[in-house]
This record gives sequence, C-alpha cells and structure tokens, in this order.
Amino acid sequence: MLTRRQFELLKFIHQYMQEHGTPPSFEEMRAALGLRSKSGIHRLISGLEERGFIRRLAYRARALEVVKPPLQPAAGSRPAARPAPSLPAPIVGSNVVRAEFRPPRRGGLLAGVAGNVDLPVYGRIAAGTPIEALADHGTTMDVPAALLGEGEHYILQVVGDSMIEAGIQDGDWVVIRRTETAESGDIVVALIDDREVTLKRLRKRGASIALEAANPAYETRIFGPHQVKVQGKLVGLLRRY
Repeated sequence: MLTRRQFELLKFIHQYMQEHGTPPSFEEMRAALGLRSKSGIHRLISGLEERGFIRRLAYRARALEVVKPPLQPAAGSRPAARPAPSLPAPIVGSNVVRAEFRPPRRGGLLAGVAGNVDLPVYGRIAAGTPIEALADHGTTMDVPAALLGEGEHYILQVVGDSMIEAGIQDGDWVVIRRTETAESGDIVVALIDDREVTLKRLRKRGASIALEAANPAYETRIFGPHQVKVQGKLVGLLRRY
C-alpha cells in the first residue's frame, strides 16, 4: 500500500520516463510535488524502493527504474485536487549533493584540538564513471577535529579506482569542505552539466576545465567553463582496514 504522496511521485516518475526516456531529476520531482526541499523526495524514493515499486541502479546518473507502474491510486487515498504541475525548466546552479548542509557539531572544539566532530554522510561519489550522489540524511560519522578547518564539511564514500595514484581507493570515505572555488591541482567534487558528480583533480586550461584522473587507465575529460561547478574540496580521507 502506498501513501498518496508516494503514489503521486511514482506516477510522475513513470510519466516523465515515458515522455523523456530518462528519470526526472530530484529537483524536478521536488517541484512537481510542491515540496520545499529534496529531503522529502529522498524519503519517498526510499519508501517506494522498500515496497518494490522502483529500483535504484548503481553507476548511473538519475539512477531510477520503475518496477511496478502506477496502475491505480493508493488504497484509501483520493486523487489530488490540483492538476499535476508542468515540468520545471532546468535550474541553473542546481546542486546535486547539497542537502541541508550544516556546520559540524564541535562541542566547543576547534580544528586542530583533540576530539571528534559529527559530520553528515551524503552518499557515494564516483572516482571513475560519474554517478549521482544521493544524500543519506540518517547517517553521520565521527571525524577527528584535526582534519577540519573553517566552513561546512560532509562525507562521501568513494566508488571506483580512478584516483588510486592519489592514495584514494574504492570504498574510502573522503571528507569534503563545501566550497564553490578551487585552485588548479585541487581534488574536488565536480558537478558536470548540473546532473553528475565525480571526484577528480581539477586543472584549468585557459577557458577550459579538465577533470583529471589519478589512474592511467582513465582519460582526462575536458569541459567548457560553464559545464563544471565545484561542489567541494577534498580535505581528508578515512579508511577502514
């Protein structure tokens, strides 16, 4: 049994995929349902996945697949009184990985002083083929305060091996400081064409931007200045042996 909101989202995703051949973005889903933030969409998606109506696919942007189409309204619910909203135009500057960032809870500790801080975990990021990083609002990790400086921080888990020569391996947890600027040579979270995110070394080449792997098996990708937006900068790494 689905809630009314879950049914509305499933119906929107199914109709969008029939028209466009690809799932809608989280921002389009948020706007279609009239929600204030994308956190509600993440909860609805998790509910639909648990009930077997959709499946999340790894290593792909907008990685959703409808398993059970919405053939009838949810039990005990009434159709929404208002018509379904039209699809919004793409939002310039949409942030795939931003999801209620908050300053780390330091408990009176400053960076460089012994102790831990509690940081949110915002899903996985590709060090290889770009994937969409989905926020996990219920997960946090304790991080040594010495790894952090000023600003907002979050954690992503690395998927792939394209940064192994920079000491970053598949399964590592990277600590990211949220920023929209970076110097050439920095390892950054890069948003590509407002849809995909990846962890790569940034190189500025005139008016172009190169995203450089640290593995000779992967080629360097070149983009125009408006195709890539910096979402954060690598400041630390955690590994479980």
